[in-house]
Amino acid sequence: MSKCAWVTLTTNDAYSLGAMVLAHSLKRVGTVHDLVVMITPTVSEAMRSRLREVFNLVQEVNVLDSKDATNLAILARPELGITFTKLHAWKLVQYEKCVFLDSDTLVIQNCDELMEREELSAAPEVCWPDCFNSGVFVYRPNEATFTSIIEFAAKNGSFDGGDQGILNSYFSQWAHTDITKHLPYTYNTAAFAVYSYLPAFKEFKNKIKILHFAGKVKPWLLNFNSETKQASIPPMFTHCGDFIQLWWNIFCDNVHQRLSDQMAGLAGALAQVRLGEPRSSEQEAYEASMRRQCWESGNIDYTGKDSFDNIWKKIQETLEMKPEAPAKSADDDNDKSSVTPPEIEIKATAQKLIASNVTTPKPARSTNKPTPQPPARQKSKKSK
Repeated sequence: MSKCAWVTLTTNDAYSLGAMVLAHSLKRVGTVHDLVVMITPTVSEAMRSRLREVFNLVQEVNVLDSKDATNLAILARPELGITFTKLHAWKLVQYEKCVFLDSDTLVIQNCDELMEREELSAAPEVCWPDCFNSGVFVYRPNEATFTSIIEFAAKNGSFDGGDQGILNSYFSQWAHTDITKHLPYTYNTAAFAVYSYLPAFKEFKNKIKILHFAGKVKPWLLNFNSETKQASIPPMFTHCGDFIQLWWNIFCDNVHQRLSDQMAGLAGALAQVRLGEPRSSEQEAYEASMRRQCWESGNIDYTGKDSFDNIWKKIQETLEMKPEAPAKSADDDNDKSSVTPPEIEIKATAQKLIASNVTTPKPARSTNKPTPQPPARQKSKKSK
């Protein structure tokens, strides 16, 4: 067993997809250190068996939740409360030094030199550089440290409701005490365009060592063409489209064949998809189900199947479908009133909407309203 390890965490089968791609990305760049994944009881047994084939150690841990709904609401990310569970990483005392990696990271180049850094080494949070991002950090496992952080959290809470807030408060000296603990940003580069300084991303792209898909958009939630094995790249990710495709290449080459329909959610659905083959009606149904999950997570293929033209075409096809005529009753025969069929009403409404959008817009109303005039005074009877 190596004295050092790469550690990640997964709390369900969908995030386990990311964990497995992460593990294979580490193997792809030739790491010499162990791979460890911490899992919670919500990971299915089918997924656990596959994780054991990839990682040197699969360690089940209990769920730690910050219970801090107020601060998590500020972030609009209530699911981050469970990220406190990553604090269990300090209990892996069989290792001398570890690097924690979120399961939505992707290792691009060998980073074994990180094991030479000291606790707590991390890269700056791009939104607030005096804080570090807790998606990648170097630490020393220690039971006493684990207990100390938990006690600190119970007493002081987390300023963002998640693990990043509590770790930045606990390791508050990181910002100003020892600059050697500031990792270069290339060890934890945010993929999402909103988080990135795009000119620098393009300039130093070849130096990126670890890419972090921080935020709600995850590679496994993006639209993917199983026949061509090509991912659909959202507009905000065009600058790192090749990295997204790399994630899917690793998935296709190393992960897909390990999936089972006994797995939960997206992982189970992906197990049914056949790669590199013409899509059957059954497979198209599976992909439609996955696309719906992408929609629900906010990842919409605006330039592909979910484009406006395709959506409008579907609406028109639906309007053209004539519902079956209901069986006539005696009352229907006696009713001589004229009733407009519902499909005609729908078409008429749609046509009105189209016409209202293509006609010349009316000029905007003036905001300068005329000053109301006081009513004319009536002459008094006593006036001359």
